[in-house]
Amino acid sequence: MNRGLALFFIVWICGAVAGERVLDLGDGQTLKYEVLDPGSKHSAAETGREILRLLAAGEIVKAAALSNAPKRRLEVFREFRSRVGDEEFRRVFQQYLGPGNKLMAEVALGRHRLLIWKLGDAADHLAGQYYVETDGKFLMDDMPSTERSNLRKILDSYRTNK
Repeated sequence: MNRGLALFFIVWICGAVAGERVLDLGDGQTLKYEVLDPGSKHSAAETGREILRLLAAGEIVKAAALSNAPKRRLEVFREFRSRVGDEEFRRVFQQYLGPGNKLMAEVALGRHRLLIWKLGDAADHLAGQYYVETDGKFLMDDMPSTERSNLRKILDSYRTNK
């Protein structure tokens, strides 16, 4: 294969993975968003992994500090841990970091991000984490917003393969 044709295929494949997308919301409305390249400098992925590592270790105070609503997030973590127990709490978050799971996509809407995780072998078991860039770093996005609602719609579209 000549070099020009090989380069075309590489660019075409990367474009199929990353770039601007449009979600049809119905009634003539659409939502434009971007799927980021893995390792993008504007990625929330490392923050997401760090929070998962902290939660898998039971470090809920440190994990909650990485939220834009840390007191509220700490309450959520404490309530969940008290409901399921410490061991199950850690196991739930350790599963994200397991070898059978992977970060499937990172979606960007301005400063807001959605990390979409594929958990296990089931193609339909997708989980989402929401982040927002604040002062040059990413925090868990625990504040209601239009962007967060729109990211939820995008996650739902991934789950239904639209």
